[in-house]
Amino acid sequence: MHVTSAASPLAPQLGQYLAHLQIERGLAANTVAAYRRDLERYVAHLDGLEKCTLAEVSEANVADYLAVIREGTDGGKPLSVASATRALAAVRGWHKFAQAEGVALKDPAAAIRPPAKPRLLPKALTVEQIAALLDATCVGDDPVSLRDHALLELLYSTGGRISEIVGLDVDALGWLGLGHAAEGEAIERHSVVRLHGKGDKQRIVPVGSYARDALDAYLVRARPVLAARGIGTPVLFLNTRGKPLSRQSAWGVIQAAAERASLADVSPHTLRHSFATHLLNGGADVRVVQELLGHASVTTTQIYTMVTAQTLREVYAASHPRAR
Repeated sequence: MHVTSAASPLAPQLGQYLAHLQIERGLAANTVAAYRRDLERYVAHLDGLEKCTLAEVSEANVADYLAVIREGTDGGKPLSVASATRALAAVRGWHKFAQAEGVALKDPAAAIRPPAKPRLLPKALTVEQIAALLDATCVGDDPVSLRDHALLELLYSTGGRISEIVGLDVDALGWLGLGHAAEGEAIERHSVVRLHGKGDKQRIVPVGSYARDALDAYLVRARPVLAARGIGTPVLFLNTRGKPLSRQSAWGVIQAAAERASLADVSPHTLRHSFATHLLNGGADVRVVQELLGHASVTTTQIYTMVTAQTLREVYAASHPRAR
């Protein structure tokens, strides 16, 4: 713990600010104590720079202090992003007060930004885990099981958001036969789905053969049974009462499948993340993945390239004889 020495030339200025917080602003004693702890470390830093007044502090001094508390190079505990942000807020408050009181002509902390929160990499399942998850929906031949299997296959096949998939109408599906088949040959069918993304932007996304077959089974053998229980709706996925399946119910379907597959922390977005990661791992161009995901900017999509780079590092570390 850094305790401000009474000999520090900044001690009186700090005392005035803390009194201001307690008396004029009416902050609780615990809050003032927290300010004191943060600012005593700052005073120790400024003492080391031989600063006698806040008027002598530069923007570079404040920036250096932020780096010091993040790394713990002053002998103190390295602070997390949240703790460093709190400490910087205390410093900025003190400098702002000093400027308002005429102690300093400018506020050197005003332009210092708090540290950026680390960008969490999206969680992606392995191909084997995805297969286990999808297989976990094949628990029967009843309408609900056929629906659940088609739902998860379509989510993974298209990378669609859960809201986009449960909002689909039947006529959003397209089974396209291309070319003319020779005698005795089947026409190859290319399947697509029209998704409505954010801002009501539409995009056409291919549908893989596994998802197409699951949808065929659902449309022929399950949806008519479910639809007969309702009053009629064009929505593709229906609940047991013949009404549109809700996002919450779709989430429940995924959670139940994940539990059967012994997978933890699986959400609808996990399937979307896995879709993007597996495409990039397979060599897809990031701009193609951007179009498939419906991202307005490729910058949003590029976070998935961080996932694949991390995978490369892990494989390298595990495989190269001199990686460690």
